[in-house]
Amino acid sequence: MGRSLVASRFTGLARSATVAQHDLVQSMRAAGAQVLDLGTGEPDFPTPGHISAAATSALADGHTHYTASRGLPALRKAIAGKLAADNRISVDPDADVIVTPSAKHALFVALATVLDPGDDLLVPTPSWVSYQSMAHLLGARAVSAPLADGFRLTRSVLEAHRTPRTKAILVNTPNNPTGRALDAEESATVADFACEHDLVVVADEIYEKIRYDGRRHFSIGALPGCAERTLTVNGFSKGYAMTGWRLGYLAGPTALVGQALKVHEHTVSCAASFSQHGGIAALTGPQESVAAMVAEYAARRDLLVDGLNALPGITCARPDGAFYAFPDIRGTGFTDSAEFAAWLLRRAAVSVTPGSAFGEGGEGHLRLSFATSREAIAEALDRIAVVLD
Repeated sequence: MGRSLVASRFTGLARSATVAQHDLVQSMRAAGAQVLDLGTGEPDFPTPGHISAAATSALADGHTHYTASRGLPALRKAIAGKLAADNRISVDPDADVIVTPSAKHALFVALATVLDPGDDLLVPTPSWVSYQSMAHLLGARAVSAPLADGFRLTRSVLEAHRTPRTKAILVNTPNNPTGRALDAEESATVADFACEHDLVVVADEIYEKIRYDGRRHFSIGALPGCAERTLTVNGFSKGYAMTGWRLGYLAGPTALVGQALKVHEHTVSCAASFSQHGGIAALTGPQESVAAMVAEYAARRDLLVDGLNALPGITCARPDGAFYAFPDIRGTGFTDSAEFAAWLLRRAAVSVTPGSAFGEGGEGHLRLSFATSREAIAEALDRIAVVLD
């Protein structure tokens, strides 16, 4: 055969480990296996009723056509209001906000806006599986900065992994997979580092609303010197249980967002019109359902973490936010997390995600989602205990 029909950018690019795991669980269940899924990062709650009602009304009223590429003006205004009230980030809804079909798309748009082929993107790890792949698809390189000591972010770690080609740093708080949230000192560290080295900050805040024990959220874009260099990514999937709606947003300085709009226009044109009406209801309507979901997540977190720490050879820190536990399993005798995850699926019919999927620093851990019922968590712990014995 002659030359490859596939672009060279796909060399070395793997499928998303989390999506592949989800597909495997679905196929096993379709074949009759009674698999307990603690691998999927998706809220198990229904979308709050007032949000669904707003989208249903929009459909009935004929809102089934294109919107402005930036998004509905009312939604952009609501996003700007939310950023001002919750995050102390000031943006012009007409120039500094883009509504996107998912926060994942917003992330790709942000990276495509700032990264040239050959640039380096600094990513504290463990980190979500798609960051490195997105950089790879753009011809850039994601440089891991593995975090130690409870996955705490320090200036020394960032400096040790900065290169002459570092253009941007990507931070995710609360973090997927560890559940850690940056505190005030860590946030200031990122801001100072970015300003000193003239870097763009891409801030993934998709889990912002899911925080525990009174933990405060710190947005890098609100810190001194960072408004003009930070692209903030957020969305509706996690906090409002709207994963299937595919609705997110990108916000930041006009100079960057104006260029990001070109990427958005030439890829998807706009987010779905009726989904955007649901987004307006989410941000401007009652928030009690969000608080109720977070309270239930907190109870599940405690059930899972306490149960994991009672198992032989496993230790697990209590996450600050998101809905993931990230236990260290090296005391069990396993050092390969993918091998341990495959063993659990085969022996216990419990699906988890290996820590190695989340980059350097993730090996020796597993990611377990507690976005499932307490009953499923308790049964999964029982099954794991049996096979470990």
